[in-house]
Amino acid sequence: MKYVNLGHTGLKVSRLCLGCMTYGVPERGNHSWTLPEEASRPLIRQALDAGINFFDTANTYSDGTSEEIVGRALADFARRDEVVIATKVYFPMGPGPNAQGLSRKAIFTAIDASLKRLGTDYVDLYQIHRWDYGTPIEETLLALHDVVKAGKARYLGASSMFAWQFAQSLALARERSLTPFVSMQNHYNLLYREEEREMLPLCQDAGIGVLPWSPLARGRLTRSPSETTMRADTDVYGKTLYVGSEAADERVIEQVAKLALDRGLPRAQIALAWLLHQPVVTSPIVGASREEHLKDAVAALDLTLSKAELEFLEAPYIPHAVAGHS
Repeated sequence: MKYVNLGHTGLKVSRLCLGCMTYGVPERGNHSWTLPEEASRPLIRQALDAGINFFDTANTYSDGTSEEIVGRALADFARRDEVVIATKVYFPMGPGPNAQGLSRKAIFTAIDASLKRLGTDYVDLYQIHRWDYGTPIEETLLALHDVVKAGKARYLGASSMFAWQFAQSLALARERSLTPFVSMQNHYNLLYREEEREMLPLCQDAGIGVLPWSPLARGRLTRSPSETTMRADTDVYGKTLYVGSEAADERVIEQVAKLALDRGLPRAQIALAWLLHQPVVTSPIVGASREEHLKDAVAALDLTLSKAELEFLEAPYIPHAVAGHS
């Protein structure tokens, strides 16, 4: 496994991050495709054995049960100081108006609840899951700063928003000497490259670690458009991400399939290798519901694509509507 610094910090993270939305009680929340604890633990162990030290979850995944499953597995399989645990705050965790968002009250409640579920005194990376239009960003930044000062989080990160919003956050933190965001977890893959316009240049200029989510486009880059999976059929949010660009997306998928056939490799390795070749990318967040998913992800780390191959994969792309910010 290869390890890199998370942005301009001294924190070393594996070149792959295990996305843990896949692990959770299927009956909880709106993720009926998730794996229960007994099926999740072997995959978390496999990730650790492969050298992955970076694990990303969120309080909202499967109504908090993802955090519980991941916390118990990491406690059993690894030493706390050897792993980097990331979680998120923003989406509703209860029926009340203050059980969501990024107000001071919501953040303080959410971090304590996440720590309890994870079974740890602190998280390494605490991320805002989305931009909260109902809370002044100054309030959010001050609350997050206090979370860090209280020792409940080591670093702060953000996820899916417009570049102007992230730039404002970075500027305010610097102006007021608050703990800054050090990472951006954004929607980025061969089927969705709108982040290349503003967000990725901003991150590169500011020394921000980039942690793309859905690096395989919810699996679309790994199979024929006519094929389906249980997750594809039941992932309500996923259905909103690739709408209106189906024809263009199919051409990209065809290019991945052609190159995979030429190289004698799985499509997943090709698609992930493309992402790993992007200089600004720190650690893609890969999901794994089967052993071969992790094997393909690890193999992609050593796969070199030529300039011509990269251009071949990129050629069919057309501009897309912004997706993934809600």
